[in-house]
Formats: sequence, C-alpha cells, structure tokens
Amino acid sequence: MATLDAMADLPDRAAPTDPRLMRASDADRERVAEVLRTAASEGRLHLDELDERLAAVYAARTYAELEPITHDLPTARTVPAARPVARGGQPTSSAGIAVMGGFERKGHWTVGRRFVGIALMGGGDIDLREADFADGEVTILAFAVMGGINITVSEDTEVVVNGVGIMGGFDHRTAGPGRPGGPRVTVNGVAFWGGVEVKRLPPEEELRRRKLERKRLKQERKQLGG
Repeated sequence: MATLDAMADLPDRAAPTDPRLMRASDADRERVAEVLRTAASEGRLHLDELDERLAAVYAARTYAELEPITHDLPTARTVPAARPVARGGQPTSSAGIAVMGGFERKGHWTVGRRFVGIALMGGGDIDLREADFADGEVTILAFAVMGGINITVSEDTEVVVNGVGIMGGFDHRTAGPGRPGGPRVTVNGVAFWGGVEVKRLPPEEELRRRKLERKRLKQERKQLGG
C-alpha cells in the first residue's frame, strides 16, 4: 500500500486559468451550431451565411474561436456550464480487481475520493460519465500487468494523468481542463506489459442524439446544395 500512497502524491499538472483557452468539445460545437440553426429559422441569418458559420463552428478548436461566430446573436452561449454532478453519499465501490478475468463499473454508481483498479492478465472498465461523486474529485490508481484498464469520463471533467508505462502504454492524451463546476479526475499508476486508456465521451444518450443530429445536418446541407 506504500506504493499506492506514493503514486497518489505525485504532482498535478497546471490547467489554463482562462476558460476561453480551453479546448472545445463536440458537445460545445453542437450547442453553438444549434444557436445558428435557430437564428436562421428566425430570419436572423441567410442560408448561405448559416452554412459559412457552421463550417467555422466545426473547425473551431477552442472557446475563443467559437465566441466570434455567435457574437451578434442574442442567444449565444459558447462556454457552457458543466452538467450538474451529484456530490455526497457513501461510495458504492472503491476497487476493481481482474485476475485473468474482468471487472466493470459503469452506469449509476457512487465513486469516492479514491478508486483502485488492478488488471492482471485481465481487463477493467471504469465509466464515470453517469457516476455520482462522494466528493468533487477522485484519484484512480490503475495498475495493469499484461492486461488493460479503460477509464471513461464525461466531457465536463478535468483530467490529470500521472501514470507510467513500462513496456506498455499509459495514455496521457486526454489530460486537460474540463468545464467550470465539473468534477476532477486524477489517474495515477503503472502499465507493465499492458495499457491504461483514458477517454472523454458524452453519455450514451447524447451519443445517439449527436448521430441523429449529424444525419439531419447532412440532409440539410444536401437540400441547400440541391
């Protein structure tokens, strides 16, 4: 357990203090696109201008790049607040262990300030998108030995990754700020001949909605071009 405590004390990465410099997510771009479509239906934008601005929305990488696209529209909101996350309560699970097997934590569950995941020649899935947080943040200690652990967080989440890969992979690409008011997840640990992957995804219902929205947008563009 001394190793686990030492990993928990590793320094955090500094996050940008200006929310406008934060990377925009797919959900942010879709919200701004909806503002534009509403403005077009109200006669505030011509169809050719709508298409031009939609192209700029989907090319935007940060909130600062999204902001000018809707600056002249009365309902513009480019830096949305985080989805409310329930806080408090007793953790329903504090560890997951997979030895030549698997473990899964997903759906509605309560995570505490610390969660330990161990995969020895096995696999584990830790999904925090619909989880409640006993506190505003959680430290996940992930140890994968000839196995793999997948960690999924919401797009609102601030993510800090300090893990190390030894003849294995520990994914740091998701590390970065979330939205104001969102939870904070720190991932520490070791991947030895194995892998730990951290990814940001919207809830399954939102994924389905986006799929339908992209289909509708494709049809609209086809109609505009026809």
